[in-house]
Amino acid sequence: MRPFFVYGTLKRGQSNYARLLAGQTVSETPAWLPGAALYTAGPYPFLVRAVDLVPPGSTVFGELMEVAPAQYQPVLALLDELEDFMPGRAGNLYERVVITVQTATGPREAWVYVAGAGAEEAIRQGRLRFIAGGVW
Repeated sequence: MRPFFVYGTLKRGQSNYARLLAGQTVSETPAWLPGAALYTAGPYPFLVRAVDLVPPGSTVFGELMEVAPAQYQPVLALLDELEDFMPGRAGNLYERVVITVQTATGPREAWVYVAGAGAEEAIRQGRLRFIAGGVW
């Protein structure tokens, strides 16, 4: 089953980790995503990969969460709900996409919730601020 790369409120020690991921994973590994950037306008970040929104050399740092097989589908549904994502729906706050992230043991494919079109447009309009250093 595909792991999740988390970079914001789902990381260990953040507000949604205890609610949605604690006790549901078989491994939690530091990971990073080169060529990506974080932006925010409030209590959670948006990850973007659009060339015009990512400063040169930007990397986002997070964690690779491998969910226990018996919990995978329920956790996937909860994460999709949290991120306001529904497959095939226009206007998702986030989109869930497969991206290769880096770990100390090599690259891994993971689900990543990236900014939806509306959030990207808000960034282009200057309504969200860049998070320097790629750490939430």
